[in-house]
Amino acid sequence: MNAPLPDIQELNQPLLFEMLRSFTTLAHTLNLSHAVDDLNSTRQTVRRHIAQLEELRGERLFEVVNRRYELTPAGEAALPSAQSLLGHGRLWLRGQIKDVDGLMGMSYVDKQGWYYHQQQQPISIAWSNPSGLFRAAIQSWGEAQGALEHPRINRVRPYSLIYRDTAAGWICTEVGEKSFYSRWWGWAAARSSVGRSLDQFPFGPELARVMDVPLREVQTTRGMRLDQVVTRIPRRPGEPAEHLVFERLLLGCHMPDGSFALMVVVDRPDTIRVSGLDQSSLEEMTDEVFVVFSEN
Repeated sequence: MNAPLPDIQELNQPLLFEMLRSFTTLAHTLNLSHAVDDLNSTRQTVRRHIAQLEELRGERLFEVVNRRYELTPAGEAALPSAQSLLGHGRLWLRGQIKDVDGLMGMSYVDKQGWYYHQQQQPISIAWSNPSGLFRAAIQSWGEAQGALEHPRINRVRPYSLIYRDTAAGWICTEVGEKSFYSRWWGWAAARSSVGRSLDQFPFGPELARVMDVPLREVQTTRGMRLDQVVTRIPRRPGEPAEHLVFERLLLGCHMPDGSFALMVVVDRPDTIRVSGLDQSSLEEMTDEVFVVFSEN
């Protein structure tokens, strides 16, 4: 039975943040010396932080086997939420993450002016999708009961991307030739992304972890989620970044063996719905990138 937790008033909040940093860093390196270097800390401090967390939680997070740290089952279970807490906490302090009407939003702008804004949208937005692609995708997904290989999925599969979760992260296994992704980057570049993991984002691991939240949410619930993204990104290597605005429908699917597959359907919106942004990015986006959806 777990030991009772102390009253919240007894916790040193800045210390708790450092304890989480020690835990997640050691969980990543599984080497005390490397963790100390990454944290710019000391061996005694990291050990103390882990011991304090284990006492607070009433369970062991690590065990040492042949002088090497290994996560216990409790440690493995605690790691994702600890990483999410750190990421959310840092971004919240910078004002880069907030809820809008109960839906998660984030905004990141670097010193060079590059930006990435993402705002979760109500599923009802799908009904006003200009091309009708989202309506068809939700209908097909429902009729197929999430089975990726069901015939009803075939009408929207050419407009979709498929991702699988692996030890290396989310891997793209399929890119539809009629998808928004293919129209933005071109079919050759899009097809070449098959087998690659999602890009490492240039703004650091905290925001990357928060950006992973929608995918993990759908993976857990086997449901659906709709987000709008406003950013700038080059269409081809070496070219300047261009305005990019899209809405992304995530659908939790399964393969014939029951394993999870993430279906991603992307389309161009007619309105920017990210809180605090005007319509300029959409107006300045190239006119040639549209999804032309047809069920024929």
